[in-house]
Amino acid sequence: MDPAHAVLISLGTLLALLVHGRFPPMLLFSVWAGGFHVLGLIDQETLLTSYANPGLAVLVLLMIVSLVLERAPILEIAFRKLINGRTGPAVFKLSAVTALASAFLNNTAVVSALLGTVSNQRTHPPSKLLLPLSYAAVLGGITTLVGTSTNLVVNSFAVRAGLEPIGMFQMAWVGVPVAVACILLLGVLARWLPDRGQRNHHGRQDYFLEARVGTTSPLIGKSIEQNALRNLEGLFLVEIMRDGRLISPVTPEEVLEADDTLIFTGEVDKMHVIERFPGLQVFGTRADALLRSNLVEVVISNESELANRTLREVDFRTMFDAGVVGIRRGEKRLTGQLGRIPLRVGDALLLAVGKDFAQHRNLTRNFHVVGGAPLHPKLSNIQTAWSLGGFALVIALATAGILPLFAGLLLMLGALIATRTLTMGEIRRRFPFELVLVVGGALAIARSLESSGGADLITDAVKAVFHGHGVWGAFVGIYLMTVILTECVTNNAAAALAFPIALSTARAFGADPTPFVMVVAYGASAAFMMPSGYQTHLMVYSPGRYRTLDFVRSGLPMSLLYAALVITLTPMRFPF
Repeated sequence: MDPAHAVLISLGTLLALLVHGRFPPMLLFSVWAGGFHVLGLIDQETLLTSYANPGLAVLVLLMIVSLVLERAPILEIAFRKLINGRTGPAVFKLSAVTALASAFLNNTAVVSALLGTVSNQRTHPPSKLLLPLSYAAVLGGITTLVGTSTNLVVNSFAVRAGLEPIGMFQMAWVGVPVAVACILLLGVLARWLPDRGQRNHHGRQDYFLEARVGTTSPLIGKSIEQNALRNLEGLFLVEIMRDGRLISPVTPEEVLEADDTLIFTGEVDKMHVIERFPGLQVFGTRADALLRSNLVEVVISNESELANRTLREVDFRTMFDAGVVGIRRGEKRLTGQLGRIPLRVGDALLLAVGKDFAQHRNLTRNFHVVGGAPLHPKLSNIQTAWSLGGFALVIALATAGILPLFAGLLLMLGALIATRTLTMGEIRRRFPFELVLVVGGALAIARSLESSGGADLITDAVKAVFHGHGVWGAFVGIYLMTVILTECVTNNAAAALAFPIALSTARAFGADPTPFVMVVAYGASAAFMMPSGYQTHLMVYSPGRYRTLDFVRSGLPMSLLYAALVITLTPMRFPF
C-alpha cells in the first residue's frame, strides 16, 4: 500500500476513535504524530516546530491570562441587572452581554463565571437561561481572533501553511452579523425553551443518591414498609443493590439485609430525613455527620481526569478531601451503584467537602462550581480594573499594529505574576497541556498528509464530487464537513482535521484560500445540536436538567440560520 492511502486509512481510524470518545484527543493526536515521525513521513525538526508554532504560543498565553480575567466579578454584577422582567427580553439581554464578553475572553471562562449565578437565581427557571448562555458564548467567540481557542487553532494552521495570519477583527465582518441575527433568534425561541421549573428553596435540584445499610443497623431483617422507608419527604427509594444484583422496583415487602445499598432520587435538602434511620451510611460516613458538612455543587470539566472513570477507580476523598453525596446527569435517570457509574464531562456532583477542600491544587482543572463557595476568591475592584484595562490595551495595541499580540500578552503575564494577581502554582495547575498536544500533533499530522500525497487524493475526491458545482459547491462542502466533524468530535479537533482538506481544496480550484480558512473557523464553532458538540454545552447540561432533544429542538433553527448567513456572507467579504 502506498503512503498516501496508508495515511488516509490511519486518519479514518483516528476520526473513528475521536468519535468513540474512549481515548482523550491529546493522546490520539500525540500517538499519530509520533507514529508518522517513526514511519519517516515527517522529520524531527518538522515535528518539534509543530509544537512551537507562533499561533499556538499566542493561544497558550491567552489561556493563561484568562485565568485571572475569569475571576473578575463584573459579569456576575451585570447579570443580576439583566434578568428582571419577562423571559424573552431577559434571554436577549443575557445573550448580548455574554456574546460581548466572549468576543474577548475565553468562552469557557465566561460560562464558568456565570454558571453558578444563573443556576441559583430564582427569577427565571435555569433551563430557560443556561442554553442561551452557552449558545451566546459560542456566538461571541466567532467575532474576534481571541474569542475562542478554535480561531487561534485555525490561525496556527494558517501561519504554518505560509498564509497571512488572521487579523484581530477580521472575523467580525461575518461574525458580528451572524451573532446579532442568532441572538435575536434566541430571544424569539425563549418561549419554546424547556421549563424544568424552579429549583427548591436552597437552589438545589434532584440528585441520584446512595446510602448503605451498616452491618449493625436495626433496619436489618425488617421490610421497607416496617422501616417506614416507603413514603419519605422529598426522597424516593428507586433501587436496592444487593451482592451485585439490582432490585428494581422496590416493593414494600422487600426485607433489608446487611450491606444493602439503597439508591434514592430526590432533593438533596431532604437528605436530613436519612438521619432518622440508624445504621445508614452515605459514602462510608454516618449520614448525620456527612450532611452537616459543607455541601458544594460542581460540574465535571472537559479537562477533568475523572472522565470515563468511576468513583471506585479513584480515591476521591484523598484527591479532593470531599465525599460524593449525589450525581446528576441532565434529566437522565441513572441506575446502579453510585460508585460504579462511569463519570462523564458535564455530570453534576454534590460534594460534602472537608476543611482542606479549597487547598487542593487540582480543583479548577476538574470542576466548575455551581453552588457553594467558589474555588478561588474574586478579584478586588482595583485588580479587576487594571486587569481588564491591561487586557484591553494589549488588544488595542495589537490591532493597531504597534505591539504584536504575543509580546503584549507576555508583558501582561509578567505584570500579573509580579503583582501576585496570578501565581506560578495556578499556572502550573491550569497550563493547557491538552491543547498544546492536540494542536501540535494536528499540525504534524497535516504536514504528513501533505508529504505523503494524501492531501492530493482528498483534493481529487472533492473535485470529483463537486465537479458540476465549481468552487462554490466545494466551499459549501467544506463547511458542511466541518460542522459534521465539530458535532461528532471536539471543536479544536474538527478544525485540525478540516483545515488541511480545506486548504488543499482551495488550491486545487485555484481559489484564494482565505474564504476556505475562514469557513473552517466559523464551521468549527457551529456546534448547536448536540450537548457533546461544545464544551460549554456540557457545562450547562446537568445544571439546566436538559435532554439531548432540547439541544436538537433549539439548535436546529440556530444551525440553519447560522449556516445560511456564514455561507452567504463569507464569500461576499472574502472573495474566491
